[in-house]
Amino acid sequence: MRLISWNVNGLRACVEKGFLDFFHEIDADFFCLQETKMQQGQLELDLPGYRQYWNSAEKKGYSGTAIFSKHEPLAVTYGLPQEEHNHEGRVITLEMDDFYLVTVYTPNAQDGLARLDYRMQWEDAFRAYLLELDQKKPVIVCGDLNVAHEEIDLKNPKTNRKNAGFSDEERGKMTELLSAGFTDTFRYFYPDLTGAYSWWSYRFKAREKNAGWRIDYFIVSNRLQPNLKDAKIHNSIMGSDHCPVELELSL
Repeated sequence: MRLISWNVNGLRACVEKGFLDFFHEIDADFFCLQETKMQQGQLELDLPGYRQYWNSAEKKGYSGTAIFSKHEPLAVTYGLPQEEHNHEGRVITLEMDDFYLVTVYTPNAQDGLARLDYRMQWEDAFRAYLLELDQKKPVIVCGDLNVAHEEIDLKNPKTNRKNAGFSDEERGKMTELLSAGFTDTFRYFYPDLTGAYSWWSYRFKAREKNAGWRIDYFIVSNRLQPNLKDAKIHNSIMGSDHCPVELELSL
């Protein structure tokens, strides 16, 4: 089974830059998107064989997630149990026979860590939600988690220490999540691989220089480790400031 996650940074723009070429070529069982920046219906996507699930932000042109699935879920849930976290279209959960699939676009702490307090509340609520699901079935979480967990996960760790996405607080929450019974699948396969990034700033020719961050993840319940086959970062795929990431597993 193949799963793809991609922060498309505006799906309508990404479609004009070759999104569908990659989508059809990769032929994933589940294709998860973050930062769609659109309401459902603003773009007619003809994807034969796929069911489409959308969660859009109330604010137009902002945030938003989607999942395109070859498999019909038992149930679909949008958002988190707490209503205050559900205005920005950040979470979709598909309940399948043997697992839950959750795609997420984690809130950015913003310049000067202006939104860090909210981010911390979000992290606790999201982790509690995943743990609740995990008591029933194994969980596969994917998306833009807006954090580079360790120094190996970004090009310039020292100069970014107190910046959004690499603050001690955000990194600590990722550690808490993994310690609660989850596996970062890319690091499971490639614990020491450097230069493996999924996001690059549009400034300073960052992508050309591979001065990036790994902030897009597939994270799974620890008990799925025997089912893991491979994890990939498709860093040659353009169309967004993020590239797609992939998980292959046998289920």
